[in-house]
Amino acid sequence: MKKWMVLLALGLATAAHAQQKDHAHKVNPFIGTGGHGHTYPGPSMPFGMVQLSPDTRLKGWDGCSGYHYTDSVMYGFSHTHLSGTGIEDYCDILLMPVTGQPAWHNEAYASPFSHANEKAYAGFYSVKLDKYDIRASLTATRRVGLHKYEFPASAKEGHVLLDLYHRDIVVNSSLKVINDSTIVGMRTSTSWAKEQILFFAMKFSQPFRTHTVALGDTTKGALQQAEGRNIKAYFTFDVTKPVYVKVAISGVSEAGAMKNLDAEMPGFDFDGTLAAAIQAWNKELGKIEVKGGTEDQQTMFYSALYHACLNPNLYMDVDGKYRGTDLKIHQAEGFENHSVFSLWDTHRALHPLMTIINPTRTNHWINTFLAQYKNGGMLPVWELSGNETFCMIGYHSVPVIVDAYQKGIRGYDAKLALEAMRSYAEGTRFGMQDYIRQGYLSMDTQPESVSRTLEYSYDDWCIAQMGKMLGDMEVYDRYMRRAQSYKNIYDASSGFMRGKIGARWMSPFLPTEVNNYFTEANSWQYSFYAPQDVSGLMQLNGGREKFIDKLNHLFTTEDKLSGRHQSDITGLIGQYAHGNEPSHHIAYLFNYAGQPWRTQELVHQVMNTMYHNAPDGLSGNEDCGQMSAWYVMSAMGIYPVRPGDGQYAIGTPTFDEVKIHLESGKTFTIKAHNRSDKNYYVKGVRVNDANGKTENLRISAVPHSAIMAGGEMTFEMSGTPDKTWATGANVPVSTITEDLIVAVPYLVAAEDRFKNSMQVQLKAVEPNTTIFYSTDGSTPDKNSKKYTGPVTLKNTLRLKAVAFRNGQYSQVTETPFYLIPTDKTISVLSKINPQFTAGGPDALIDGIRGREDFRLGAWQSHYPGNLEAVVDLKAPRQLKKLGLGVLQDIGSWIWYPTQVEFLLSDDGKNFTSAGVVKNDFSPREHGNFIQTLSLPLNAKARYVKVVATSIGVIPDWHPGKGEHGHIFADEIIIE
Repeated sequence: MKKWMVLLALGLATAAHAQQKDHAHKVNPFIGTGGHGHTYPGPSMPFGMVQLSPDTRLKGWDGCSGYHYTDSVMYGFSHTHLSGTGIEDYCDILLMPVTGQPAWHNEAYASPFSHANEKAYAGFYSVKLDKYDIRASLTATRRVGLHKYEFPASAKEGHVLLDLYHRDIVVNSSLKVINDSTIVGMRTSTSWAKEQILFFAMKFSQPFRTHTVALGDTTKGALQQAEGRNIKAYFTFDVTKPVYVKVAISGVSEAGAMKNLDAEMPGFDFDGTLAAAIQAWNKELGKIEVKGGTEDQQTMFYSALYHACLNPNLYMDVDGKYRGTDLKIHQAEGFENHSVFSLWDTHRALHPLMTIINPTRTNHWINTFLAQYKNGGMLPVWELSGNETFCMIGYHSVPVIVDAYQKGIRGYDAKLALEAMRSYAEGTRFGMQDYIRQGYLSMDTQPESVSRTLEYSYDDWCIAQMGKMLGDMEVYDRYMRRAQSYKNIYDASSGFMRGKIGARWMSPFLPTEVNNYFTEANSWQYSFYAPQDVSGLMQLNGGREKFIDKLNHLFTTEDKLSGRHQSDITGLIGQYAHGNEPSHHIAYLFNYAGQPWRTQELVHQVMNTMYHNAPDGLSGNEDCGQMSAWYVMSAMGIYPVRPGDGQYAIGTPTFDEVKIHLESGKTFTIKAHNRSDKNYYVKGVRVNDANGKTENLRISAVPHSAIMAGGEMTFEMSGTPDKTWATGANVPVSTITEDLIVAVPYLVAAEDRFKNSMQVQLKAVEPNTTIFYSTDGSTPDKNSKKYTGPVTLKNTLRLKAVAFRNGQYSQVTETPFYLIPTDKTISVLSKINPQFTAGGPDALIDGIRGREDFRLGAWQSHYPGNLEAVVDLKAPRQLKKLGLGVLQDIGSWIWYPTQVEFLLSDDGKNFTSAGVVKNDFSPREHGNFIQTLSLPLNAKARYVKVVATSIGVIPDWHPGKGEHGHIFADEIIIE
């Protein structure tokens, strides 16, 4: 071949390779911006500190990211956004280019826009603002956002408006005009993060002619400095050429923001900055290269990988300073500090994905966890901008650490990590001591008790593995026993995980019901959550075949969701809910039961029905990358059912070839022979390691070590299920065989309150089990009463019980019972919300007082409207005081009544007012509060009417505006 031909061939090959590697333009950032995906379309760098994006929505659940695809009005461009969360926050430091006379109010300066004039890919966004005929383009570095505003030729001058009051509640803000092109400032706000502290530094590409500042939307003129809750300003320019604005942010200081600005963007080179952003995204996205599939599937894959690489976010200045979870300033040594840890979601698939393609960053994140432990006293649960929000349940930084350590990612202090894990696991937060004491959580001690018990159990298994890997067998043994706590809430009579009140099963029970025993789910979805011991879960369900029947029923049942409306529970196939994380591993459980072809069918169905190349292309919240990480992992044909065990369950690959480029320089290639849209069944899998050794996988799982060693995994695909491969004994195993526990006994009783007397029964879960109990407060053992038949209760007491089997005790259960007074009756005239009845009308006069958390079940909701009830004392009585116990939790739409009126009667028909008690507690106070609105008096009557006046329609300043507020009451006090 002639030299020029060789050069041409090489050039064409290089061009083709370069084109293939342009993954950034394959990303569709609009996926998830519609429906309930809650994503944003604007640019960010991989795991960047700045997320510069348009804001089209000011509040509401579908406006959590600040943008929703159904909107047609744009308020401007802010510099921080949350990707796919279910709670709103961020959207800080808003800029809006305008022409004409600027307005201060957001509804006045907002502009219509059209999606036809929008464009976005990884690292870039642009839109035309129709009101002003301005083209806005955005790109970013890690800590700096860069705006390009192209004004219409007809405009003689233009303005850039800065709104520091935008979105969440501002506590304080400030602005300093340094010179005619530089502004710095800060903003402290409260929303999901209760104290978010953000500084900024902003420079314009040309001097502004004039500037004007407003305080409280009142124009104050060309102030050089301003401080207050509502600061806005606009800057006026000659707009014959584009105006560029660069904005750096910092959690540390204005000086830190300026350092970030100068270090990362010394000039205003938009094209160069964009090229660098595209290069960074191509490097990140190029860690996984796919071939085959449809164009839409490739777009969905790279968009999913893009969304998976947005969070956690860098939260550290260029000099290494960061704001810790004690809200003080610290210096990072040897790691990059991050924020936005949606760990309840992301521990399942996103972080395991990162152990493959981002082990170095995984070290940074774990070091951040440990810094949060040292600075703020705990590992993160759901940390946001230096604030621990305590959102969601469990403490799932634990599986992230353990999964990484098990896989050899160990650039941190492992002993400190174990200490930090145990600090939380043996602490007092969220019912932990009750969980330790009785081996499960019950509804009288902690809301979401079933979900918390199950997730604590998995975290315990992870801690046990860490103890074992570090040679601490005492920790291993203790936590392996705790890891079996899921057995204590399995109800064999129904076949479901079921909530308890003390040791009583909650009743009536419907597995479809969404209620306060579960977290964003119901019993159908959580009854398959014991990833640490799938074998034990099968055994509880009666063995492999019955477990398979139960799994199939989950996906095929026509039963509908019931109970409380839960907008997070979406993407339903039967009762499987792909739109929320508790379901994400379930399709892969068929592998463990010896039916991998069912996993393949269901994963294929989910991939092709729950993901689309469209704004509504996600079946639920993106949740900081978890929804997308599920897609990325599943498209490669693997999924981590039990992070921490170092293996991935086999699914069904979407592409003909996937190349994973590892940090070590090695490549692991996944091939699928004979794959098509119809050929999604797996006939067999073989792995060729880097040394040429071939192994046919007998089980439907592949170890992490095989991937990291490099080499090749080949799927042989078919259009019909192969019911011989990876079946029988050749299945992946998730089991606990050591330190087996005795399950706690349970109690059969109609309710926990009675008049005169009642009988209760005690039952054991396992055969050949003896039960001992006590009613005097002592801890039962072999010297206590042995259960032989129903126990008669005549007084208020706490019944304790323990199971004894094969020389071993279970943990002790404890159930409160209440003898309620019979000297009065009640008639509730108002509407009781069926979700919060507290057991019925008698709850208001039973003498049992509710606690601060309404979800524990003792509070009665009256909704919508007022509370109205009449108490019959059965005879005229001398009255000294009347009162009503009420609760306020405005985050849950519960307000104190504005007033309570007490009325008296002798005949139950004609009532006279005895007085009105006004509520003087602030209706804007966030948190859980209890008070008794009391009226002292000296009167005699038989009937007492209580009328509590509702706040009515929720005011405009609250996210629930336009809906009705609840009154939550527990106990009408009559002395």
